[in-house]
Amino acid sequence: MRAGEGWRAKAWGVLLVNLATLGWGTNAVLGRYLRDDIGPLTLSALRFSAAAIFFTILLSRHTSQERHPGAGKWWLLAMGVCGTLIFSPLLYLGLHYSTAVNSSLIQGFSPLIAAMLAGWLIAEPASARQKAGALLGLVGVVGLISGGSLSFLLGLQFNQGDLMLLAAAVVWSLYSVLARRVMRTRSAVSATGLSTLMVLPLLLAAALLELRSVPFNLQPWTLAAVLHICLVPTILSYWCWNRAVQILGAGGAMAFYNTLPLYGVVMGALWLDEPLTATHWVFGGLIVAGGLWGTLSREPRLPKRAG
Repeated sequence: MRAGEGWRAKAWGVLLVNLATLGWGTNAVLGRYLRDDIGPLTLSALRFSAAAIFFTILLSRHTSQERHPGAGKWWLLAMGVCGTLIFSPLLYLGLHYSTAVNSSLIQGFSPLIAAMLAGWLIAEPASARQKAGALLGLVGVVGLISGGSLSFLLGLQFNQGDLMLLAAAVVWSLYSVLARRVMRTRSAVSATGLSTLMVLPLLLAAALLELRSVPFNLQPWTLAAVLHICLVPTILSYWCWNRAVQILGAGGAMAFYNTLPLYGVVMGALWLDEPLTATHWVFGGLIVAGGLWGTLSREPRLPKRAG
């Protein structure tokens, strides 16, 4: 790959990963909003059923090899279990009990977790730049959530929802690493679609059991919120994320995962008229700078051939 093409590909990957986190920022807001209207398993089943329909249509235009799991079926199954069957219900269940502040702070650890897992599981250790970028982004997350106040951080209290969100962060990091491994041999559409389809029956069965005790509150605003979650955070964001992981690697993409709380602040200002202060600009800038530093590094030079 030529130098110019490499930079353009990375720029495309950065754009995709930010589109993904922007979509997931709306997912966190609406997931918290819907906590009393729909169960976490039911909401997860609805969003991934929509995703399965969409990706099935896309896969029909791909080659036979892309439409079948083949030799990589166990990697795809593991990817589906993490990203579809476990992560989404854990996230929504955690948002039912936890606060938005604690949720955003916990998500700041995801890039560091992914960097460690990538080195252990798929022999893709994070570079020094990616580790530094993840740490810089984490500082930005902590500062953004706390407003730069140490007393605020010391006064934080964690509950059962926080433990669920921490588990969700670990599962999501594992999903990103598995996606990187799977997409060494197949496209983002194939990896996302097949991994979702393989575990969707289990998720649907779990949702049917949940509906017996947690009914779906069918109101116009509830349906509108669920529809948005099905389309934007699920179909669009998952495809953007997996395509970005394919371009940037798990560590490179996770360097920008810290933009989630940054977008949450922006959406709060736009939708809830919450003020944007100098603290938001400073620590939000650290999040973006950490992502850029960890992701847009130069490609290592290959040794010259003798003769």
